[in-house]
Amino acid sequence: MAHEHEKQHTFSAALHATAHCTIGCTIGEVAGLAIGISLGLGAWWSMGIGTVLAFIVGLSLATVPLARSQSIPLGAAFRMIWVGEVASIAAMELAMNLAEYLLGGASVSSIFVPLFWIALLVAVPVGFAAAFPINYVMIRRGLGHHHH
Repeated sequence: MAHEHEKQHTFSAALHATAHCTIGCTIGEVAGLAIGISLGLGAWWSMGIGTVLAFIVGLSLATVPLARSQSIPLGAAFRMIWVGEVASIAAMELAMNLAEYLLGGASVSSIFVPLFWIALLVAVPVGFAAAFPINYVMIRRGLGHHHH
């Protein structure tokens, strides 16, 4: 029975970590794509800016609350979470960018084109699905994701 409870706790923690990652990645992704598309930089540059911003936002959303809740310096909080967060964000961004690229959402001329938002609506759950197993395994092994 204790083993089942541990599996349920790990599953729940992985869902929470992946949902948290999804928020940061989506904020960064939308901002980056909007910047790139608005400047006419093309799909690859737009996705690159989105990925960089997703890492910045995602790592910030994990580091700052942890530092505050544990009353520790930002650097110490970052060292506690970086492995899990980087792996999770990388998987999510790879999957999201692939979906957006293949669906054409990263190649539109404006963020006001419906395809941009349709592709994003597909990319977010695809990214979640890619990051969840990584979070589950890392949490089960006690690596990263020391969420408050």
